Amino acid sequence: MAEIRLESLAHSYSADPQSVDDYAIRRMNHVWADGGAYALLGPSGCGKSTMLNIISGLLRPSEGFVKFDGIDVKELEPQERNIAQVFQFPVIYDTMTVFDNLAFPLRNMKAPEAKIRSKVTEIAEILELTPVLKKKAQHLSADEKQKVSMGRGLVRDDVSAILFDEPLTVIDPHLKWKLRRKLKQIHEQFNITMIYVTHDQLEAATFADKIAVMYDGAIVQFGTPRELFEQPNHTFVGFFIGSPGMNLIEVSEVSDGVIFDGMRMALSSSQLSALEATDSKNIKVGIRPEFVHLWDEQRDDAWPALLTHVEDLGTYKILTLKLGNQTIKTRLAEEVDVPEGDIWVSFPSQWLKLYIDEYLVGEEADELPSEEQGGPDAA
Repeated sequence: MAEIRLESLAHSYSADPQSVDDYAIRRMNHVWADGGAYALLGPSGCGKSTMLNIISGLLRPSEGFVKFDGIDVKELEPQERNIAQVFQFPVIYDTMTVFDNLAFPLRNMKAPEAKIRSKVTEIAEILELTPVLKKKAQHLSADEKQKVSMGRGLVRDDVSAILFDEPLTVIDPHLKWKLRRKLKQIHEQFNITMIYVTHDQLEAATFADKIAVMYDGAIVQFGTPRELFEQPNHTFVGFFIGSPGMNLIEVSEVSDGVIFDGMRMALSSSQLSALEATDSKNIKVGIRPEFVHLWDEQRDDAWPALLTHVEDLGTYKILTLKLGNQTIKTRLAEEVDVPEGDIWVSFPSQWLKLYIDEYLVGEEADELPSEEQGGPDAA
């Protein structure tokens, strides 16, 4: 296993990049600790696969270093890095049996046949492939083929890390949860450094201990699923994580807080201090739909809102409200009745977040994001 460290890493597909917009990966420092289970989460085109290919050696970065346990491997070929990579579509030999597919990496290393048989048997049992070991791979189902592809990485003892590039895309939805659970079990058993690339927040949260959220070529936050939900470090994280995502409202600064559509909103002392320290006009407040409070009578700390739509999803309801000229959403538990008549809305101060230039500010224990956290550093 290995610690994977990215130092001043940046990549552009342009031969002569002129600006930050020419970079697919913007300059960053980041560490994947030895033995960790990580997800790299983000939308299509944000740079996830580019980063994975840089780590595996399929792509050489334009700038910076890739270090495994402190040793720079940027010049090493993929086979010299001892990385196993599982792709979206299974990479196996259809004309070989499952046993021979799993044994192939070990036979390439000229391992003794007794060790090959022992290791293949062990991995096949873990992946529930024992009944199909003698089958030709071409006769397997899609999920069985992907298990074989995973097994080819797990069968080696010298693997530094296993990289998964959206490995469950071609798997039937009812089988995805079983494979995610199996991957988690494998990680706990072997303590292998694993990085799992996906655009699906549920896949990321159920597999990983920590998630790196990528946006526009940068890691804008690295944290646990709970941290991403409760303390989104960037407006994109707030919007992308959650169902529905965070309510984000553009506001203007006033003496004791901020204002939108004539509605004044008080802020904490640390949020006010952050406002005083900036000249930026790109200011937003954010609050999760789960934390919006609804009232059926007027309150000093609440604003009148108009209910425009109710979406009943069985276990909870999503309400769409008009607040001034803004559209916001709130989430109600199944047993809570939808308010009738006048509705008043309030935002509890502990869950109200302030963003300047898209990054979270004004938290008691936080400062503006550092480069390590994926701050707005130009390449």
